[in-house]
Amino acid sequence: MKKNKITIEVGLGEDQIPETIHWTATQKENASEAKAFLLSIFEKDSLDTLKIDLWTKEMQVTEMDRFFYQTLRALADTYYKSTNNKNLAGDMQRFVQYFAEETGIIPKSTPDH
Repeated sequence: MKKNKITIEVGLGEDQIPETIHWTATQKENASEAKAFLLSIFEKDSLDTLKIDLWTKEMQVTEMDRFFYQTLRALADTYYKSTNNKNLAGDMQRFVQYFAEETGIIPKSTPDH
């Protein structure tokens, strides 16, 4: 079985708030810097979801909006690919559209007349 290791290194300030986040993977030559990451793990035995959400002090609200927009869009796609539930995936994508419009990531759509 081929394995790939992903490493996330978080540099904490004196106040224990993340100041730097770097990540690398076995198949990636150099570490990359990040401003935030979200990690969700679904436990096999307990069927619970464990999560870690971290972001650095320099992460701006507009960047967080974009990060969530892109994450929500990807989650809706992943949900569709894994369940083939077109209706709920479509509902999720409509929320993602609404979220993007409300945060100003994309212009608000005008209703057709």
